[in-house]
Amino acid sequence: FSVPCSAILSSYLLGERLNLLGKLGCLLSLVGSTVMVIHAPEDEEVTTLEEMTSKLKEPGFLAYAATLLALCFLLIFFLAPRYGQSNILVYLTICSVIGAFSVSSVKGLGIAIKGFFAGQPVLQHPLTWILVITLVASITTQINYLNKSLDIFNTSLVFPIYYVLFTTIVITTSIILFKEWVTMTVVDIIGTVCGFLTIILGVFLLHAFKDMDVSLGNLPQVLQNEEPAPVTRDDKNILIEVDNSSIAPEDKPKVFMLYT
Repeated sequence: FSVPCSAILSSYLLGERLNLLGKLGCLLSLVGSTVMVIHAPEDEEVTTLEEMTSKLKEPGFLAYAATLLALCFLLIFFLAPRYGQSNILVYLTICSVIGAFSVSSVKGLGIAIKGFFAGQPVLQHPLTWILVITLVASITTQINYLNKSLDIFNTSLVFPIYYVLFTTIVITTSIILFKEWVTMTVVDIIGTVCGFLTIILGVFLLHAFKDMDVSLGNLPQVLQNEEPAPVTRDDKNILIEVDNSSIAPEDKPKVFMLYT
C-alpha cells in the first residue's frame, strides 16, 4: 500500500497533483501486489541462528553482498555528491541496495526473538549482535537518503520509484539467500513476474503523466482530435510550384526571378 497511500496522501496533505492516470496507476499497483502475494513463494523454514549463519556464509550470498556493498560505496562517495541533486535514481538506489541488508537482518532477528522466548541462549550468539548493528546502520542510511530525496523531488514520484527498486532488490536477495523460488511451479513464477510487471506499469502511469491535467470531466476534450497544424512552406517550394504550373490564375501572386 506504500505506492497508493503516498500518492493519495501527498495530493491531500502536500498539494501535489494526482490526475486520473495517477489514480489508475495506484489501482494497477494494488492489483499487481495482490497477484504477487497470491503467487509468492513460501519462505524456506529457517528456525535457528545456526541455520541462518550457514545461509549467510554461502559463497553465492557472500559474493552478492560484496557486490551490493561495492555498489553502495560507489553511489555514496562518488555519484551522490555529483549527481544526487539532479538524478532521482542516485539516492533511491542507495536506499534500495541498503534495503537488502535490512530485510535480511529483520529475518534473522525474527528468528532470534522467537528463540529468546523459547529459552534459547540467543544473546550469547554473535550473529544476533551483528544483525542488530547491521539493521541499525542500514535503516539509518535508508532514512537519511530517503529524506534527502524527498527534500529535492516530488513525493508522488519518489515513493513509486523507490518501491520498484526496493522490491526488485528484496526479491533478488530472497532468491539468493533463502532460495524461495526453487520449489515454485511455472504458474506461480509467471504469476509473480506478471504481478511485478503490473506494478511497474502502474508506477509508470503514476509518474510519466503526473503533470497532465486529465480527469473524468475533461477526458472527452483530451481525447478529441486536434485540428491539423498548417503546413509551412519556404520560398523554394513556392518557386517550384509556380514554375511547374502550366496555367496560373490571374489573382495568384506572381514571382519574378532575376538573373545577373
